[in-house]
Amino acid sequence: MPEHITAERTGDVVRITMNRPERRNALSTAHLAELLSAFRAVAATDARGVVLAGEGPVFSAGHDFADVAARDLEGVREMLTLCTELMRTIQSVPQVVVARVHGLATAAGCQLVASCDLAVAAEEAGFALPGGKGGWFCHTPAVPVARSVGRKRLMEMALTGDVVDARTAERWGLVNRVVPLAELDEAVDELLARATRGSRASKALGKQTLYAQLDRPEADAYSIAVEVMAAASQTAAAEEGMSSFLEKRPPTWTD
Repeated sequence: MPEHITAERTGDVVRITMNRPERRNALSTAHLAELLSAFRAVAATDARGVVLAGEGPVFSAGHDFADVAARDLEGVREMLTLCTELMRTIQSVPQVVVARVHGLATAAGCQLVASCDLAVAAEEAGFALPGGKGGWFCHTPAVPVARSVGRKRLMEMALTGDVVDARTAERWGLVNRVVPLAELDEAVDELLARATRGSRASKALGKQTLYAQLDRPEADAYSIAVEVMAAASQTAAAEEGMSSFLEKRPPTWTD
């Protein structure tokens, strides 16, 4: 049984919850390994969506310094490699992944939010890359954050280490929605429902192709997108989608 997380499925959605409130959901190696295992397990199911949440007052405080301080260079490298594998797995699973951010998300916790496909935050939430005002710079957390907010805003977050409030994070593109805490679950469910409608297989291919072409030169991005989209036109989902449109009827998805 997992010690640091819970995973529950309701209908087509799996809710993965970080459950180390006494440690502010700090990401120890064991915690990272459990999250990675949970996402890999979900990937093999027919679930359509995943909600990533956290128990306690904080979404995630980032890497667990007690774990880091006990490791030598190779040990820290192994931990960061595991963390990177988790982030990339979140983006490679066929399900749509939404971060439910109710509180502070710092360092690798902010990295988690940026690595999810979508994010909904409560007004009380905050986001930070605090290494900039400390002794261990947020090198790896900055990777997905940069791809969400752009260079200048990334530099401000990384160099100052200051907390960015939820409304600013929404304006900068780090989260999709900001709502009152009492409305957070409803907003997460509503966005996930809209993001998971349609063919599951088509959505999975679409998500993986988007990540494959992002940040590539435009010509390379089009090369990838053209080949995948051409191949996808021959799938059952595409044929049903086009037939239902032409025949003016609701589509019937078999997946």
